[in-house]
Amino acid sequence: MGLHAGTHSRLAVVGGILTIAIADSFSDALGIHIAEESKPDSNSKAIWISTLSTLAAKFIFALTFLVPVLIFELNTAIGISVGWGIIMLTGLNYYIARAENNRAWPIIIEHLLIAIVVIVLTHYVGDLIGKIFK
Repeated sequence: MGLHAGTHSRLAVVGGILTIAIADSFSDALGIHIAEESKPDSNSKAIWISTLSTLAAKFIFALTFLVPVLIFELNTAIGISVGWGIIMLTGLNYYIARAENNRAWPIIIEHLLIAIVVIVLTHYVGDLIGKIFK
């Protein structure tokens, strides 16, 4: 959202998505790896399964945001990507809440509000950066 607001460049948005896919996937996988290693009953195979599955899942999920950017006009692609993120956030929160026998909607609403704040903030930060560095 911020890259689009600041540059209106498909190349910048594609580069940002790829950067996030790589950097976020590796950093989260490293975090999982360290957390799993710190467990007293950890074993090497389980550690590496957790690490590699986190890496793959995060990377593949991040790349799903690339699809609309490559297919549609950039403004449309951003809207589709925001919608996709909201759908996935809602579905994941619903699934987790139900698995833990919690009411889903309070959790979903809380996380959607946080997501909306993040989307709005990154849009305006992108606008500000775009104006400062033009």
